[in-house]
Amino acid sequence: MQASKYISKTFLVVDGYNIINAWPRLKKTSDDDLELARDMLVEIIHEYSKIKGYEAYVVFDAYNVKSTEEKYEDHHGVTVVYTKENQTADTYIEKFISGMSKYDQVYVATSDYAEQQIVLGKGCSRVPARELIEELNRYKDSLRKTSKSKSNKFNSMNRLENKIDSDIYEKLEKIRRKKI
Repeated sequence: MQASKYISKTFLVVDGYNIINAWPRLKKTSDDDLELARDMLVEIIHEYSKIKGYEAYVVFDAYNVKSTEEKYEDHHGVTVVYTKENQTADTYIEKFISGMSKYDQVYVATSDYAEQQIVLGKGCSRVPARELIEELNRYKDSLRKTSKSKSNKFNSMNRLENKIDSDIYEKLEKIRRKKI
């Protein structure tokens, strides 16, 4: 009998409000519309997790909210967790990572120093908010440069449409498609 092999996974667990408050753009948005800031963060994490191949969880605590139950929502593959009454995101994250396999790779995004120490103590990797923001910005810049480079390369190619008048090119194109 052959033992089944465990397929390890890579997780990104995000302390939602901690990251929102550490990210100037999201913090400013949250001052006017907290729900919009949460949605923006979830969308950013969705994009990031797809790029990296991570299974993502964004945890928002309901510490000061009365009579709430723990709630899970799926946002295009990102699991959004709202903790139960009197439970902080930190305690939820600690419990969550304690249940992970030793073969899983777990990254926890938070700028809370105490939480970072607990995360490291459990063998997980910490991602401070500043590093997460910088990595996302670097990736977006890289994507823009790649896109612009491809566009410039296409436009500078030795192509007929780049060498002749556009009216002549259109007439030749019609002939090519036998539309004259």
